Amino acid sequence: MEADASVDVYSKVLENQLLQSAKLVEEHLDSEIQKLDQMDEDELEHLKEKRLEALRKAQQQKQEWLSKGHGEYREIPSERDFFQEVKESKKVVCHFYRDSTLRCKILDRHLVILSKKHLETKFLKLNVEKAPFLCERLRIKVIPTLALLKDGKTQDYVVGFTDLGNTDDFTTETLEWRLGCSDILNYSGNLMEPPFQSQKKCGTNFTKVEKKTIRGKKYDSDSDDD
Repeated sequence: MEADASVDVYSKVLENQLLQSAKLVEEHLDSEIQKLDQMDEDELEHLKEKRLEALRKAQQQKQEWLSKGHGEYREIPSERDFFQEVKESKKVVCHFYRDSTLRCKILDRHLVILSKKHLETKFLKLNVEKAPFLCERLRIKVIPTLALLKDGKTQDYVVGFTDLGNTDDFTTETLEWRLGCSDILNYSGNLMEPPFQSQKKCGTNFTKVEKKTIRGKKYDSDSDDD
């Protein structure tokens, strides 16, 4: 009986919250409708023009991004290409990878998705074997590493999977959140709560990532394969 009573109380609280939310939305809509009703024809025309202009600018910006290679996850062949690509775009994510490193392939899958979702950011990948000077200059020692660049300057790094919950099974949203924390893309979620924290509350297990040195190389690998 006590359990049934608790469920009833919870249901009523939830119902009241939903009603309150619906009421707030309705009041907001009523307020907007009232504003529109009070506008004369000139004001409505001006509002319409402002919205059309905003749409035109957004479309122009989208076309400019696409012309610079945004909207896809691309491999660049050399260090020289890196500097040119970074110079062209305000926000750039570059994945420094190695073919035989498993976790680089895991990152690839998520970066393909994010590149299509976030046109405001350019997503690139560069093989560390082809960029020894750049890796030394950017102090890249662990593979995979994401270099996050804004206005041609390196702002931050995502090194291995430590910031992504220390697991190979992190979600695309987790990577999106981490990049959003560096303001390298427009993240619409709550930056104060990582997605993997909510997963933790649900009992998700995380794999501890152990770093190990690649034989004969100056890079450390954040992947279990060698």
